[in-house]
Amino acid sequence: MAETAEKLFGTDGVRGRANSWPMTADAVLKLGAAAGRYFRRDGQNRHRVVIGKDTRLSGYMLENALTAGLTSTGMNVLLLGPVPTPAVGFLTRSMRADLGVMISASHNPHHDNGIKFFGPDGFKLSDAAQHEIEALFHGEIAPARPDNIGRAKRIDDGLGRYVEYVKTTFPGQGRLSGLKVVVDCANGAAYRAAPEALWELGAEVIPVGVAPDGFNINRDCGSTHPETAAEAVVRHGADVGISLDGDADRVMIIDENGHVADGDQIMALLARRWKEAGLLRGGALVATVMSNLGLERYLEAEGIGLVRTPVGDRHVVEAMREGGYNLGGEQSGHIVMTDYATTGDGLVAALQFLAAMVDTGARASELVRVFDRVPQVLENVRYGAGGDPLAAAGVRAAIKAGEARLGGQGRLLIRKSGTEPLIRVMGECEDEALLRAVIGEIVAAVQAVA
Repeated sequence: MAETAEKLFGTDGVRGRANSWPMTADAVLKLGAAAGRYFRRDGQNRHRVVIGKDTRLSGYMLENALTAGLTSTGMNVLLLGPVPTPAVGFLTRSMRADLGVMISASHNPHHDNGIKFFGPDGFKLSDAAQHEIEALFHGEIAPARPDNIGRAKRIDDGLGRYVEYVKTTFPGQGRLSGLKVVVDCANGAAYRAAPEALWELGAEVIPVGVAPDGFNINRDCGSTHPETAAEAVVRHGADVGISLDGDADRVMIIDENGHVADGDQIMALLARRWKEAGLLRGGALVATVMSNLGLERYLEAEGIGLVRTPVGDRHVVEAMREGGYNLGGEQSGHIVMTDYATTGDGLVAALQFLAAMVDTGARASELVRVFDRVPQVLENVRYGAGGDPLAAAGVRAAIKAGEARLGGQGRLLIRKSGTEPLIRVMGECEDEALLRAVIGEIVAAVQAVA
């Protein structure tokens, strides 16, 4: 089939619309077989894989397809059910699995889904490993002999193991007693884990987005719609709000007045606190090119370095591991703390923020605005299958003209999304009116060819 020649892996695993290639049952079955063949090298039935998922309706279909593919090559499958993405990274290593798989499209709407792979160390697979699996996928995959077919079983205590571990990351002997906390779970993977962990640590918990029905994940809730948690914080008189995304690897923090702090503000706070405590390894924070210029200026003033990477938490983690750094993340709310987790963990990051409140006695509003943001505008333009809008002469000309108008006052970053058919047009400039004019011209040029 012609479609099998298409690139399978994107910036964060495999992703697409449910029941459309590559998120079809037959394609995912073969993907599971390819991954199983890649990891099952010795022909023995000692290999195991843990599979988690979020709350999308298509998760049932894809879970069964993956299980069939993996067991057909001799892998033994442990099914975790709905758990956060970071739980899969943690449990892959904790349960001595050879492979971890998370079925989720993160912050995307319910009709999308995706598959993320974790190696035995709990970190997402390298590009090299993904390329080998993709090569196997496009070829003929040898099945296991009948007596070597793998087994599959449900694991009932995976979620509890993760919750207990998350609680151990709360610094010192502190407790959350006396804090009223809104937690918005986006009707997603953390709908049980997050409220449970917070309550067991002593907080009064007001849960939001904890009634998944297969269709409402991320719908008007979660980190992509933090206004839902903000409204709940104000209405209930809560001390703080935590807004997670569909697979709980992202977080936004809301103060008692309903103001939202993104990943840049959270990372700035943690970087300063960790430096003061002598915990910031490498003396630097790792962030992507999307992080605000205000963050860069703040860190410089605090004597903290900033390592910039391409967009995507995989790039952040790779830079952290290569440079020996232990704190990094993205403006979108991925906060990676390799002392605690192998990938972004929204709940663990939230606990670090709550620890700052407990330690200092400060209100959330005193902690969420660490630095002044340089005006930043981001517009997303959806495009069809007709080609690459960024290759069009009119778009290239608009970008060049925009860069000339901004001069040394700001910067532009125009790129394709790695997870959706979107062109992301971002710019920063102290002169916000000029910035909006430049962004508007580039967006119009992209729309003309999209």
